Amino acid sequence: MSIDKQTERMVMTLEGKTVLVTGANRGIGKALAEEALAREAKHVYVGTRQPLNQPDPRVTTLILDVTDPAQVQSAANQVEALDVLINNAGIMLPDAPLDPAVLERHLAVNVYGSHAMTQAFLPALTRSRGAVINLLSCSALAPLPMLTSYSASKAAAFSLTKTLRAAHAGHGVRFHAVLAGPVDTDMTRELHIPKISPEAAARAIFDAVEKGEEDIFPDPATAPLTQAWAAGADKILERQFAQLVPAAAART
Repeated sequence: MSIDKQTERMVMTLEGKTVLVTGANRGIGKALAEEALAREAKHVYVGTRQPLNQPDPRVTTLILDVTDPAQVQSAANQVEALDVLINNAGIMLPDAPLDPAVLERHLAVNVYGSHAMTQAFLPALTRSRGAVINLLSCSALAPLPMLTSYSASKAAAFSLTKTLRAAHAGHGVRFHAVLAGPVDTDMTRELHIPKISPEAAARAIFDAVEKGEEDIFPDPATAPLTQAWAAGADKILERQFAQLVPAAAART
C-alpha cells in the first residue's frame, strides 16, 4: 500500500464520533473537549478527578484518576462505544538533578496511566477502527534540563506510542503523538516564554488528526519541525522497525 493510500485511510473527522478526554477539567484537556463539541462530536466523555458541572447534554463526566486501576476499569465499563481516546492527563514537576521519587510520580501518570487507559479502551477502539491521541511534548525529543523526570516520562510515552502504533496498525487503530511546545496552562504558569493558547492548540491538534498526521507539532514553536521530522532518521527507523511486526506475528 502506498503512503498516500495509507494516509487517506487514516483521515477521520470528529462529526458524529464519541470522544473521551482525560484531564479535561482545565487547560488543554478542557479546550480539546470543547473543540470536539464544536466539531459536532456526538458524545464527549470528560475524565476528571472531581465532579464537573457541564450543561451540554452531549457531555458525560467520568470520575477518573488514570493511576487508579479501579477507576480506569469503571470508566471502560461506562463507555459503551468509543471512536477517539485522548490521553491528556499528565503532571510536570521540576527536578534537576534527577530525583527517583519524582521520576516515579511522572511515570505513574504520564506513562503507566496513559497506557492503562489505552489498554482498557482498545477493544472499543478496535471495533470502531478509532484513534488514540497522546498529549506528549517536544521535550520527548530533546529534554529540558530543569524538567528531567518530566522529559524522561514524555520520551518513554512517545516510544510506547510508536510501539502501539506499529502493533495495532493491522487492527485499524491509529495512534497520534502530540509533540507540543509551550501551551498557556496552569502547568506552564512559571515559564515566562511565548505560549500558544489551549484553544489554538486544540484546533491545531484536531486539524492534524483529521489530515491523518501521526506526529503532530501544533504550535508556532514546533511547527517548523514538521517537514524535517517526516524525513528524519527517527521516522525512517520507525517505519523500518514497524515492518518487522507482521513477520514477528507470523512466527508466534
